[in-house]
Amino acid sequence: MTNASDNARLPDVAIAATAVAHGALDWVGMRGIDLPVRCADGKGGTITVPARVSVQVDLADPAARGIHMSRLYLELERALGEHTLTPSGLCSLLHVMLHSHAGLSRRARLRVEYPQLLKRRALVSDNAGWRSYPVAVEAQLLDERFSLQLGCEVTYSSTCPASAALSRQINQQRFDEDFSGKLPSAHAVHDWLGSGRGMAATPHAQRSTARVRVRLAPGFDLPVSELIDTIEQALATPVQTAVKREDEQAFAKLNAENLMFCEDAARRIRIALDADERIAGYHIVAAHHESLHAHDAVAEVGKNFPG
Repeated sequence: MTNASDNARLPDVAIAATAVAHGALDWVGMRGIDLPVRCADGKGGTITVPARVSVQVDLADPAARGIHMSRLYLELERALGEHTLTPSGLCSLLHVMLHSHAGLSRRARLRVEYPQLLKRRALVSDNAGWRSYPVAVEAQLLDERFSLQLGCEVTYSSTCPASAALSRQINQQRFDEDFSGKLPSAHAVHDWLGSGRGMAATPHAQRSTARVRVRLAPGFDLPVSELIDTIEQALATPVQTAVKREDEQAFAKLNAENLMFCEDAARRIRIALDADERIAGYHIVAAHHESLHAHDAVAEVGKNFPG
C-alpha cells in the first residue's frame, strides 16, 4: 500500500511549469464515465441503474497546466453512489468540485445519462411490462448560478392523416363497386365491413420519437417520470409492452382517434409543457420515422431554451 510520504515523492507533471503554452481553457474534464446512479422509480422509491457521466470544470488559471481529474472522479463516485439524483444534491456536488479546484476553476458542469425504467400497464388486459426511457440530466454552476436541464426520449406511434383520408376514399370506391345499383341491408354492410373487401387500403403508420429537453424552474425536484407521463398523455399513442389481442385492438383505435403529422405531435407536447409550472423552457423534436419515405419527417419548437 502506498502511504502519504510515498505519494509526496511521486512526480506531478500537472503542476510542473513545463507546458509549451499558457492560457485559460473553457472546459476540461472527463466524458463517458461508467457509474451506477440512484434515481426515483416513479413510485416513491429509488432504483439503481447504470449511467454514463461527463464532468468538466474550467481552467481559469492561465499558468496552470491542468486540473485534478482524479478529484472530480472520486467526488462523482461518492456523491452519486450515496445519494439519489436531486437538484440540491447536484448543486452541492458542483460546489464540492469547485472547492477541490480552488484557485484553478470557477465553473463546473456535469451530465448524467441513464435509462429510466417504468412499468406500464396494458390498455385493456391485466398485463404490464417494463419500458426503458433514455434520460439525461445536465447541471451547471456558472458564476455561482446553478441551472438544471432534463431531457428524455419517448417512443410513440403516429398514423398519417393524409394517408388515412386517402385510404377512406379507396374504401368508399370499393363500397360503390360492390354495392352499385343495390340497396344493401345493414346485415350485408356489416358482413362486408368485416371481410377483406371492406378494407381496400390501410393508412401508413410508423414508430416515432419525441426528444424533449426542459429547463427546470428553481425549487422543484427532478420530475423525470412525470415529464415522461406528460408527453405520453399528450401524444396518446405511446408504444406498448405486454399486449394481448384486446390491447392491440385498443391501440389501433387510439391511432385512429389521434391521427397526427409531426407538426401535430410537436404542438401537442408544447401545449402540455406550457401548462407545467416546473418548466421554465423547453426544446421539442418530434421525428416520424416514415414507412412511406426513406427519410424522417421532423418538427421542432422551443421556448426560453439556450441554443
